[in-house]
Amino acid sequence: MTIRKDAVAGQFYPASSADIDAMIKHYNTILDESLKEREILNLKPKAIIVPHAGYVYSAFTANFAFRLLANKRPKKVAVIGPSHRVYLKGTSISDYDFYETPFGELKIDKKLLKELEEKFSLKFEPNAHYEHSTEVQMPFLKKYLPDVNIVELVYGDEVPANLAAIIEYVLKEEDTAVVISTDLSHYYDIEKANKLDSICMEAVANLNPEELHKGCEACGKIGMEAMLYAAKKEHLEPILLDYRTSADAGGDESQVVGYMSAAFIK
Repeated sequence: MTIRKDAVAGQFYPASSADIDAMIKHYNTILDESLKEREILNLKPKAIIVPHAGYVYSAFTANFAFRLLANKRPKKVAVIGPSHRVYLKGTSISDYDFYETPFGELKIDKKLLKELEEKFSLKFEPNAHYEHSTEVQMPFLKKYLPDVNIVELVYGDEVPANLAAIIEYVLKEEDTAVVISTDLSHYYDIEKANKLDSICMEAVANLNPEELHKGCEACGKIGMEAMLYAAKKEHLEPILLDYRTSADAGGDESQVVGYMSAAFIK
């Protein structure tokens, strides 16, 4: 039995499940008390876009989307994120048996994994999977969907159309969902960050992948573009959920990172 041990617990997110649980309860209380359009909490997305920074900065934004994903109750989830640590040609799929989280282990869906390996000629590059862009999503999945199975895909130098084909294949199954991981612009002042990030969000809202190339600086732009192509093909409707920057938590508006979350529904 092989386990992908957590690599950034205690750094990007608390190593204690109780601490994560407290954060999630706090964020949900804020949503319950301040959200004006209450019906949005009943959405059942087939796919979500979420950020992957440290929880203190981005977990509110991510939690919003995962809370909605829990309504769908998928049995399998494909988690897709960009490689930050190593150069990677194409996309790697994680061939472990389990994935460690503070809430317990997530089971990797071997059947779906093998299907994707064979159909899309995917390989397993172990060094690419000590990756925070995907790891930070796993505690949310285990918390909200304790019995879900996962597959983890990390991409590097990849053609968006190739990744879109994988997403489309996954979305064909009624009980399977997709999580796309990305942060937005990095280290601009708040005014420029808002301007650049608005390009990314408009592209998502309009299901317009070409618009991403007009100034969007998301680090997971390839995954976003692939998701938009797949959403158009599968007739999914995008709904923007939340946007903020690191300044909302840290206060410094001179060098911020942008975060957004979105849901895609039938």
